[in-house]
Amino acid sequence: MPDLLLELRSEEIPARMQRKAAGDLKKLVTDALVDAGLTYEGAREYWTPRRLTLDIRGLTARSADVKEEKKGPSVSAPEKAIEGFLRGAGLDSIDQAVVKTDPKKGDFYVAYIDKPGRSAEEIITDVMPGIIRSFPWPKSMRSGAASMPKGSRFGGIEGKGSESLRWVRPLQSIVCTFGSEHDEVAVIPFEIDGIVASNITYGHRFHAPEAITVKRFDDYAASLAKAKVVLDAERRKDMILHDARDIAFANGLELVEDEGLLEEVSGLVEYPQVLLGTFEADYLSIPAEIIRLTIKTNQKCFVCRPTGEAEKLSNHFILISNIAAHDGGAEIMHGNGKVVRARLSDALHFWKRDQGNLPDLETLEASAAKFNLDLAKPLDQRMAKLDALNVTFHAKLGSQGQRVARIRALAKVLAPIVGADEALVDRAVVLAKADLRTEAVGEFPELQGLMGRKYATLQGENESIAAAIEDHYKPQGPSDRLPSDKVAITVALADKLDTLIGFWAIDEKPTGSKDPFALRRAALGVVRILLEKDVRLPLLTVAKDADLLSFFHDRLKVYLRDQGARHDIIDAVLTPEADDLLMVARRAEALTAFITSEDGKNLLAGTKRATQLLAAEEKKGTVVADGVSDALLKLDAEKALFAAVTEATKAASEAVAKEDFRSAMQALSTLRAPVDKFFEDVLVNDEDNAIRANRLALLKAIREATATVADFSKIGG
Repeated sequence: MPDLLLELRSEEIPARMQRKAAGDLKKLVTDALVDAGLTYEGAREYWTPRRLTLDIRGLTARSADVKEEKKGPSVSAPEKAIEGFLRGAGLDSIDQAVVKTDPKKGDFYVAYIDKPGRSAEEIITDVMPGIIRSFPWPKSMRSGAASMPKGSRFGGIEGKGSESLRWVRPLQSIVCTFGSEHDEVAVIPFEIDGIVASNITYGHRFHAPEAITVKRFDDYAASLAKAKVVLDAERRKDMILHDARDIAFANGLELVEDEGLLEEVSGLVEYPQVLLGTFEADYLSIPAEIIRLTIKTNQKCFVCRPTGEAEKLSNHFILISNIAAHDGGAEIMHGNGKVVRARLSDALHFWKRDQGNLPDLETLEASAAKFNLDLAKPLDQRMAKLDALNVTFHAKLGSQGQRVARIRALAKVLAPIVGADEALVDRAVVLAKADLRTEAVGEFPELQGLMGRKYATLQGENESIAAAIEDHYKPQGPSDRLPSDKVAITVALADKLDTLIGFWAIDEKPTGSKDPFALRRAALGVVRILLEKDVRLPLLTVAKDADLLSFFHDRLKVYLRDQGARHDIIDAVLTPEADDLLMVARRAEALTAFITSEDGKNLLAGTKRATQLLAAEEKKGTVVADGVSDALLKLDAEKALFAAVTEATKAASEAVAKEDFRSAMQALSTLRAPVDKFFEDVLVNDEDNAIRANRLALLKAIREATATVADFSKIGG
């Protein structure tokens, strides 16, 4: 079967966009081909700074013929309706339609439409321009002759103005070839704004700028490799990481690894060359965090440390070049070294000012008294200044000082729940935002928390307090680490809950894709801390807002689904008033294990049958009694079921009260056999109305027994 090769080559694509863009291209193209009736054996995407590539193997050469049945109007329908039917079906005359008869609706027309299959080349030509024109770049631009105003013309290209192609950077060429290993490969020459797809690509911008003719993916990748382009991003990452480790080791150093930076630099080069730069050792007086962030942010370089010294940095850094220079990279290393020195000089200036530029103590006395601060300590002084200057947090939510006061009150409630020392929590909250007044954080916002911990350590604060100052911002995403110290956990929860409660109070909630205050991230952080650190926090005791609780429920669903939980099981255990998210998660875990067992599957089937019968009766307006009468139980099967339901309800309720959900499920599992026997031997709709009502009450008892753990009616299967 033939293969499809697609390459979209452009000016440099921002590194942060490349991986997602390649994945989007794969999905858009494969979805379009499948929708058009084609199938394929496999597809893989590739990306470099200058190209997105798609390799689709085993694509069918032609879509299948389709015979479609189109139902038309009644034979007695008005002429206009029949004419519309003929147009829609592509028929010339009503004689080409077939008349069918429906017992209820009478005679009506049906058209049988034969749609012949299309060649893959025709389908690709049809779908590709639309995919490229509507490609979902976060940001894009117009370029080229077609972006000229409408009506103008240059080089045989007509200007399309705002209708011209938008791409992340100017699109330069398209490769699109199709063919099998043993046949001649065809070029599919679709056109977009003057760019015609061909079999011509180009290698490295400097090392191999000449045109390259390609056929299939294998020779395409091999040709690019010869032209100094490493197509596979994971291969580029592996080359960078291992070469960086090797060059560090050869110089008596260890690489300080950074996965995020590795991902980014692999998207900046097509032909990675690893070099070792240096700067003056005097700059090592700057805190390591500032050095690392300065070099990473401004030069996209890795830092090193002396072998075996985890807390220190060396005055060497590792840079990644896109050129194999004739001088071995000496000029590149020299140029990067100059820039790194200039940046570190700025950082040293900020660090010294933060140490020596202390505020006027007389103006801070009121704030110092308010927060019980020791103005002899630099971090305390900065907190006092933060409050005294009324640094705004949000126009409707007051200053940072006011926010610290709110977090302080909230943390006092949370500390005993988490099991943290209240005095340490209070001190950590008071100092948590103080580093916002340092010039280092002003220049490098990413140092929030890190600088606070540095100052807290320097002024002799308890280690738990120092850790909380750094970690109270965490987690900042689904893969970020959680705080580990109980003091840090408490402050992190208080910080995030204050943010959410405050923005809910002023009605600044996320809408659609817009979330300018990262409230979804804050709520997910709360969910992760509660579940992963086993914190029992009834949210309504601190966040007295049902709508905010619903927002937490949405984040909980996202989290549990990412952990592999079924959506129907989450819905079965999550009630609108459930504010103990840890217990919801534990119920979902126990229910998942139960429902996948044989007893669980069978009990679910029996329970569903009972609830469906009840629902049908209740829909008719039947009022089903709450209690079951022993005297009206006539058959052994219903007597046995009543006894089993009574015992299971008691045992399950006791287990739930102890928060032992697995034992509760085990208690319910005893209902499996008596429920099955009941539906085999007992007719619910007995002629005697009293017996019938009693049996419906028994079904209601089954529903209520299972409801002690979950709403079984919401579970699929």
